[in-house]
Amino acid sequence: MAKRVTVLMGGFSAEREVSLNSGKAAGGALKQAGYAVTSIDVRRDARGLIDEIHATKPEVVFIALHGRFGEDGRIQGMLDIMGVPYTHSGMLASALAMDKPVAKRLFADAGIPVPEGKLVTRAEAAAGDVLPRPFVLKPTNEGSSVGVHIIRAGDNSDPMRDWTFGEAVMAERFIPGREVTCAVMGDRALGVTEITSDRGFYDYTAKYADGGSRHLVPAPMPQHDYEEARRLSLLAHRTLGCRGVTRSDLRYDDTRPGEPARLYLLEVNTQPGMTATSLVPELAAHAGIDFPQLVSWMVENARCDA
Repeated sequence: MAKRVTVLMGGFSAEREVSLNSGKAAGGALKQAGYAVTSIDVRRDARGLIDEIHATKPEVVFIALHGRFGEDGRIQGMLDIMGVPYTHSGMLASALAMDKPVAKRLFADAGIPVPEGKLVTRAEAAAGDVLPRPFVLKPTNEGSSVGVHIIRAGDNSDPMRDWTFGEAVMAERFIPGREVTCAVMGDRALGVTEITSDRGFYDYTAKYADGGSRHLVPAPMPQHDYEEARRLSLLAHRTLGCRGVTRSDLRYDDTRPGEPARLYLLEVNTQPGMTATSLVPELAAHAGIDFPQLVSWMVENARCDA
């Protein structure tokens, strides 16, 4: 009898539409791999969600949720209490990864280079420059570059005008250079992709709009830098206590002639995008793992902390 897998998708974060796409694609690949798949569009109704999950009698829950309330440990904790195995990282690792200031301190303590910065209030960010330009302002607990602003020389915009992400704001030095990302699968760093965009910044639109970005696989960088990106990504995965599949986003500063290039870790995504053309499946394919094989591995390695 085929293993029963329930896919949680949608949710109610700023990344709902992305999550629906991930859930649909992952569910289709799981069916192709021979699993009995049921999908649930997650709404803000905890009691109803628990009833829906119980009704599907899952042997594994595949979490295709992105952003707050799906990627931050809350769903994971609920499934732990229910005793249902699930894909991706556990409750604590998920919560740590989503809390960017805490994760950044843990990375720095582990010897992983991170951009210099500080936590400021919304009022301080609105009052004037909190760091020398160029610098970055971003929410403390969102994904997919939601709410990220780069403050450059001559920029007179007000990044706090439409801010809806709470009173705490992360301010970081802007790292010049290139955007790279690395997928980790269990105890293995699969490879590194460089992401380019005509928008000049890999923001939400660049990530998800058709033609918004281009992926260079493998990333065109010297082999020792490529291996260092893999090493740092695997170390970040382990530092947070992640399991399953993650994706680390980094900046690669090779802009200073005569000086060695430097890598800086930006964040770890514990539930990266999961369509066949998303970054992690793309890197998995480059490593010889097709999409149905990837999601099957995730299901077979699912667990809970009951």
